Amino acid sequence: MESIIEQSCPICFADKGLKLFVHISEIPYFGEHTQMTMLCEECGWKNTDFIPAEGKKPGAWSIIISNISHMSTRVVRSSSCTIKIDEIGLEVEPGGNSSGYISNIEGVLNRFKGIVEMILRQAKRDKDDNIEKCLILLDKINEIKNGNKEVEMILLDPMGHSQILHEDAKSRDLDETEIAELPTGPSIPVFDLNED
Repeated sequence: MESIIEQSCPICFADKGLKLFVHISEIPYFGEHTQMTMLCEECGWKNTDFIPAEGKKPGAWSIIISNISHMSTRVVRSSSCTIKIDEIGLEVEPGGNSSGYISNIEGVLNRFKGIVEMILRQAKRDKDDNIEKCLILLDKINEIKNGNKEVEMILLDPMGHSQILHEDAKSRDLDETEIAELPTGPSIPVFDLNED
């Protein structure tokens, strides 16, 4: 379904309206999901999220990445999810423009790698001390991807929409302290389509 929302863009404030794309599909082992994408055609701002049909409780998912076969493990990350790999000091929290995605562990690692490479380019340009740290981090990410370094990937989602789809993955509920401390990502406006 595609429709125009009479809401200005949160980035460029264009009054043209945002396009809303809604797609409902069945994600294997995860159930029915609604993929909701808002798009501003003026500036290109886009926000995507995945909302499960069933209500979910705030939860955490983790998996020990111990071999190369784990690279194909499916990961569903909502816009409210924090991802951590503590052993190598990587963490990404949802920001104001965070989007959800469906990928696999290798794809998540590639996202981390892309961010580190961007920081490395900046460090080289500025000739600062982070060059060596970035190179070491890139080596560690490659070791994980090649099955030569064991680490734990953790997904923390206060909305409960994220999941790791593998028999080795473990889930647990988040406690009240964790929920209070976790960022929840972007505030997507909620619209009542029945309003006059």
